Amino acid sequence: MLVHTVFFYLRPGLTPAERELFRREGLEALRAIPSLTAYHVGAPAPVPPRPVIDASYDFAITCVFADLAGHVAYQTDPRHLAFVSRFKACWDRVQIYDAA
Repeated sequence: MLVHTVFFYLRPGLTPAERELFRREGLEALRAIPSLTAYHVGAPAPVPPRPVIDASYDFAITCVFADLAGHVAYQTDPRHLAFVSRFKACWDRVQIYDAA
């Protein structure tokens, strides 16, 4: 199993409509990629603040794959490539953590 977690730090000044478009037509569209065994889109949870919690990101996705081959298939899937091409101007920073 491989878990791929991506944190998106969006550009300041995006309108609420642009943020919703990013989530709905961008992040949610990735759900259709066949190599995923599980997929979750979220924003920082309203938990009590603690020094070890980073809630400075805007959206996060967690992708689960059966193996490394599934992850590679996801990275090269036309839907993923289209997402990056269409929405990369929306973020200032992306942070990725992969765990196996």
